[in-house]
Amino acid sequence: MIRRVVQFSGGIGSWAATQRVLTEHGTEDLVLLFADTLVEDPDLYRFVRDAADQIGVPVTRVADGHTPFEVFWQKRFLGNSRLASCSEILKQRPCRRWLEEHADPGETVLYVGIDWSEQRRTPAIERGWSPWTVTFPMCDPPYLTKDEMLNQARAAGLEPPHLYALGFGHNNCGSLCVRGGHRHWARVLEVFPERYAEAESQERQLRAELGDVAILRDRSGGRSRPLTLTEFRERQEATHGSSAA
Repeated sequence: MIRRVVQFSGGIGSWAATQRVLTEHGTEDLVLLFADTLVEDPDLYRFVRDAADQIGVPVTRVADGHTPFEVFWQKRFLGNSRLASCSEILKQRPCRRWLEEHADPGETVLYVGIDWSEQRRTPAIERGWSPWTVTFPMCDPPYLTKDEMLNQARAAGLEPPHLYALGFGHNNCGSLCVRGGHRHWARVLEVFPERYAEAESQERQLRAELGDVAILRDRSGGRSRPLTLTEFRERQEATHGSSAA
């Protein structure tokens, strides 16, 4: 019998991918594998619980035990949009350890919830999860937008994770994803000023140890340089007023 393991991240893509797996194969030998970074938005945990209860399969939780910023301190490298070791250490490695212990590559299919708009990523993901077979249900027709997936969840009686309603494109790391760009961090500052302040403080402390590093970059004027969250916040406040903070 084939074991079907869904990377059940708490994002709407992984939920929609699970629905397609259920339609084709049912719940027999289905695993909802959730890698917990310990800093997720509280409503992500609620959505994961509600979705699993509705599916009728318990969540299999794995965790490294550290947060993203703890990883940056350990690695002495501040993650950014180009390179973020937190994803590998906090998500990929714990999941791989579970797979090595519980899932024979010859009898397992791994499902990942990226959709057709990110299909360029599939070869690297397939290589990264070798020797397990990887499938991407949301890269197959019918092609759905995130809004359509969110509407499907509502139609199924589930309240989607609220980060989407707040304007975020993803539901991970409590909105503090270092891979996010300027627009993302402007939204964090507007909606979650206390979370932004914590990230700003962590970045400031790391800079004291590591030098001129930053999560963001300033590419204006034909050059690229680190742009600290402090400077970025001050720019936003100057443009939109102090209420942005």
